[in-house]
Amino acid sequence: MSEIKPSIAGLAKGVFKDRGSKFLAFAEPIANEDEAKARIAWYKKKYHDARHVCYAYRLGENLWRTKDDGEPHGTAGMPILRSIDAQKLDNILVVVVRYFGGTKLGVPGLIAAYKESTAQVLAECEIVERTVDVVVNVSFSYIAMNDVMRIVKDMQPKVLGQEFDNLCTMTLSIREGDSRQLIGRLEKVEGATVEVLE
Repeated sequence: MSEIKPSIAGLAKGVFKDRGSKFLAFAEPIANEDEAKARIAWYKKKYHDARHVCYAYRLGENLWRTKDDGEPHGTAGMPILRSIDAQKLDNILVVVVRYFGGTKLGVPGLIAAYKESTAQVLAECEIVERTVDVVVNVSFSYIAMNDVMRIVKDMQPKVLGQEFDNLCTMTLSIREGDSRQLIGRLEKVEGATVEVLE
């Protein structure tokens, strides 16, 4: 698995029309499934007057979801996801809102319309490369602080949070490829407990 994955920088919008039907397409970066669900709920509320609010999102190699939202099975969500995957994008949500124009497009027409809507909005996106990071939480006694801080100084993970008391904790983020070494070194510190958060 690659440590760097292309995603998008921010929200992009597009409009596609076919035989009276209007397709509003939106693409945006997402960090996790909860965020995807919240954004989908927002679109459904905002475009409550539309007949169909279809979507697809991808989070990593093995996590993706699609929804046809009343369109014939496989005519909306999957074409959106295939367009996302064709560009190898990750951490992305694409929502396509359809306002029916009175003329039925048929299964091939719908697949083409959702695919084209997604292709158009993705063409508007600024593509960025994001690193795949692992977040770890390490707890240790005050007397082990020098050992832990030496490892942190050597490996230079991003410090997301820290608390120093009788029991000290640090939350660290590091690129996936370096995570095993960091975890291995921290686990060797006497009295240190390491937990992988994500």
